[in-house]
Order: sequence, then C-alpha cells, then structure tokens
Amino acid sequence: MTLENKVQLVEKLFDQLEKETHQFQEASGIGCVSGCGKCCTYPNIEASPLEFLPWAFHLFLSGKAEDALTSINEYPIMSCFILTPVSIIGKGHCGSYRHRGLICRLFGYAANRDKHGNLRLATCKTIKEGRTDNFLVASEAILKGMHVPVFTDYYMQLSQIDFQLGSKIVPINKALKMALEEVLQYYTYRPAPNLDKKIV
Repeated sequence: MTLENKVQLVEKLFDQLEKETHQFQEASGIGCVSGCGKCCTYPNIEASPLEFLPWAFHLFLSGKAEDALTSINEYPIMSCFILTPVSIIGKGHCGSYRHRGLICRLFGYAANRDKHGNLRLATCKTIKEGRTDNFLVASEAILKGMHVPVFTDYYMQLSQIDFQLGSKIVPINKALKMALEEVLQYYTYRPAPNLDKKIV
C-alpha cells in the first residue's frame, strides 16, 4: 500500500468519525466552548504517528515538512506542537484543524469502556462543569444505548490501515515527528506526488 493510499484511508476514517460526532453533538447538546483549546495544552497527550500522517503529507505537499521537522526537534515544551496559543490562560486553537489527529477528534465526543464494560463519555472538566445537565443526560442516555463513538473502536480501525504506525501510542509531539519522518523517508527515493493535487 502506498503512503498516499494510507493518507486517503485515514482521511476516510476521519470523515466517518466527523459524521458520528456531529450526530452525537446534535443528540446530546454537548460541544466544545468556542476558542477554548485547554485540552490541547496538556503535556501528557498521547497519539499514534498514523493519525498525523495526513498532516505530515499536507506539509510535504506544501514544501514545509523539513522545516517542520527541524522546528519540532527544537520545540522546548511538551504541549502540542500544532497548538496556536492565543493567551497565557490555556486558550488557543489548532494550527492545522483540518489535519488534526484522531485523539483530537475523539476527545469530548467519544466514550471509553470502564472495567465493567460500560461506556463512559470521555470529556473535559470545562464541559462537565459548564454543561452539567447535558453531560448527565448524555451519560445516562449512553448507558441506555444512545450511540456514541468509542475510542477503542476507532483506534482498532486505524491500526488496520497500518498496524505498526497505528498501534504505536507515544507523546503527541513524538507522534507528529514520526509522521513527518515517515513521509520524508518514503519520498527519499520515490518521485514526489503530483503537486497539481489540491493543497488545502
């Protein structure tokens, strides 16, 4: 499977999740607070390199992958390299929202299974405290069968695209770095993809 095929499959998975999270938002009334970005500032976010392959591929097509790799190697903090902070109190936004990773798409709108196998909504303190009623109603509805995206289901689907890159869970900046290295290494001895492709 070519790298471009992998990127397309990851993007297809993201499109599927986008529909599911939109349906869940509509049904639950749960959504992120505009301009928050607090969860992106946490230093211990983990992800797989594969979920950032579309981001790295986009940078490669834009001629920015090598510069990004240099920058990430010199990046002094542990919070996400892509985050564009707008204040010192944990507000900001994703610098590459369209190409954000799977973890970024799931958190807040997806569930994990507890030790009893029950689904529990994984969301932030801001939503739990700011939209308590919605959170409690949604949590109860999930226990009664309301559909919600599930972390393990999506990571399983991701690892089926490329087991090595999809099942390796590392700190987010390492995942970003590995995705860039994967793309740059892949095209070291191969012709670059057609640059007439639409770069968004």
